[in-house]
Amino acid sequence: MARIKGAMMTRKRRKKVLKLAKGYYGAKSKHFKMAKQQVMKSGNYAYIGRKQKKRDFR
Repeated sequence: MARIKGAMMTRKRRKKVLKLAKGYYGAKSKHFKMAKQQVMKSGNYAYIGRKQKKRDFR
């Protein structure tokens, strides 16, 4: 059986992260490793922010 290489999925996954990181400062929007970290952190901030928004309305 032929060996399946994961280039297509890897590229797809990296492009998705870099697209989410568009507009971030410096290397955070260019380098995959830094972009991934920042996207995760941004996701956390967004999640917490949604909870705080509800808190503000109360």
